Amino acid sequence: MSTSYSRPNAAAARRTPITQIPLSDTPLPSLDGERHPWAGVQETVGGLRLHVRRTPGSDAAAAVYIHGLGGSSTNWTDLSALLSPFAAGASVDLPGFGFSEPEAGFSFTMDAHADVVVKYLEQLVKESGTGSVHLLGNSMGGAIALLTAARRPDLVRTLTLISPAMPDRRPDPRRMSDPMMALAYLPFVGRGVRRRMASMGPRERAMQVIRLCFAEPEAFTESRLTDLSEEHSARAGLTWAAPALARSTFAIFRAWGARGSASLWRTASTVTVPTLVVWGIHDRVISVRRAARTARTLPHGRLLVLPRTGHVAQMERPIAVAKAVLGMWETVETGTW
Repeated sequence: MSTSYSRPNAAAARRTPITQIPLSDTPLPSLDGERHPWAGVQETVGGLRLHVRRTPGSDAAAAVYIHGLGGSSTNWTDLSALLSPFAAGASVDLPGFGFSEPEAGFSFTMDAHADVVVKYLEQLVKESGTGSVHLLGNSMGGAIALLTAARRPDLVRTLTLISPAMPDRRPDPRRMSDPMMALAYLPFVGRGVRRRMASMGPRERAMQVIRLCFAEPEAFTESRLTDLSEEHSARAGLTWAAPALARSTFAIFRAWGARGSASLWRTASTVTVPTLVVWGIHDRVISVRRAARTARTLPHGRLLVLPRTGHVAQMERPIAVAKAVLGMWETVETGTW
C-alpha cells in the first residue's frame, strides 16, 4: 500500500496540516470505456419504492452510493465498477431524483432523505448478511450520508464523503448541480428562467451541468454524455421531478442555516466511523475551503484533495478515488486507520 499527501493549494496548505492518505496497491479492473449498462430496478423500502442500480460484485462486503442534488444513481457508474470486486454495490435514486417517484407528502428535507437511506441500509444489511455497509455520498448525498452515519453507526462500516454539502456561506443557487432549475423557482426571475429552460434540449441541459460540476468538461466522455442526455430526456416527462429538485434545493439552504445540535458541523463531530473526505480543488459548487474543516471535525476523518477536479470527483477521477477508498477499506480491516 502506498501513501499520498493531500495539499489543497498553497494558501490552504499554510492553514491545514497535510494529511497522509493510504492508497491501495491492489489492482483495479479496467474501465476500458465501457458504459456498464446495469439496469435499474424498483425496490420497495418501508412502503416506498426506490429505483436502484445494483453492481454485481463480492459478497463479502456491500457498498451503497448516494448521489447529489440534481444527480442520480448513474453518477456512480465508474466508481462502483472499479470497487465491485471488493464490494457489491447499490446506487440509490433518492425520492424525486433519477427514477424514484416520491411518495405523497414527502418533505424533501435532508432529514427525510436520511430516513430513507437508513431504511434502505437496514433492509440491505439484513438481506446481504454483511452487518454493515461502506457508505459513499457526493454533495447533497454526502450530507445525507453524514446524517445517516451519525444516527446509525451500527449500519455503516466506513464513510466516504465526496464534496459533501457542508454549510457554505455563499447561498447562491447558481452553484447548485442544476442551477437553472433552482433559479426557476425564485420570485421575479423564475418565469424568465423557466422559458429559457423550456427551449433547451436534453443534451444542452446535460452540458450545462457538466460545465458547472467538472473542472475539465472536455474530459467528459461521449458515452457518459449520451447516458446523461437520455436521463434528462426521460425525466422531462415526470411531473414530480422539477418540484422535487426545487424543494430539495431550498432544504439544503435551510440545513445550512441550522444552529446548535441541528447543525451539520455538530453532526459531523459525532460521527464515529472511519471517514475519508475527498474534494476537488476546483470545486465551484461547494468550496474546497470547506474541506479541511470537514475532515478535522470528523473524529476519524482524513482528507484527500485532488488537482484538476471539480465537484464530482467520483466521475472525474474514478481511479484516484477508487484507490483512496479501497486504501481506507484495507486500512480499516487491519485496524490502522
